[in-house]
Amino acid sequence: MSQPRFIPGHEVPARPRDSALLFAAHGLDLLVEEREKAVRIPTCAELPELATGAHFLGTLGEVDCYAADFPKGISPPEGLKLIPARSLYGRVDETLFGVAGRALSIAEWDITHRFCGRDGQPTVLVPGERARRCPVCHTPYYPRISPAVIVLVTRGDSMLLGRNARFPGVMFSTLAGFVDIGESLEETVVREVKEEVGVDIKNLRYFGSQPWPFGRSLMLGFTAEYAGGDIHVDGQEISEAGWFTPDNLPPIPPRLSIARQLIDSFIAQVKARNPPA
Repeated sequence: MSQPRFIPGHEVPARPRDSALLFAAHGLDLLVEEREKAVRIPTCAELPELATGAHFLGTLGEVDCYAADFPKGISPPEGLKLIPARSLYGRVDETLFGVAGRALSIAEWDITHRFCGRDGQPTVLVPGERARRCPVCHTPYYPRISPAVIVLVTRGDSMLLGRNARFPGVMFSTLAGFVDIGESLEETVVREVKEEVGVDIKNLRYFGSQPWPFGRSLMLGFTAEYAGGDIHVDGQEISEAGWFTPDNLPPIPPRLSIARQLIDSFIAQVKARNPPA
């Protein structure tokens, strides 16, 4: 059975909201009903106070979707609970998971831009677009998207993976970092690799992208080849790094991430080059 298609939108449709899905977010948590292994997103009819000021996200199949901030200090209605939105992966289909991520970002933007950062005046919603605007100085505020790069550096049949110093456990992943003002994406990749592990790269190629609501970012993936230098971790972002082959991998990220897509793609290339005898 195919997944329903999501069509994004921001203009509120002229139809009742009662049966629409309401993604109520509190930070990176989402309000849901858990039924054994299944997860259900509540409807606007179940959360009428939140539904009134909710933001239209688009339609999932034939179902409208809205997003709203779930206020701090309020207990969830009976039968509903806040859970980390990231934990929805594997429990709902990928399309619904993507809509949930979109909802997190929209709810966060709405609650953090209620007042103008220039003169402190309450902002108002702008008709016809996803924006809030100051009625005094007319400064617009759009949902924030922070560009970040992520890269898999390879050397022959080996890949360079690092362990982030801030992450719990022993998971290793590809190298990543946010784009600085005035940098191109390519310059960011070169700088981040040099800063984090001390090596130089060459043959940088674009791989793909992924919206990542858990950091309010857009991840732009690249591959690159090792060009020289010894591994020296910075000790702040990366606590440990090394070269790994497909047959000798440490714990790696789950399949929802572009980091895993980069790793899996390289593993497939290595296996294609080295078919079993």
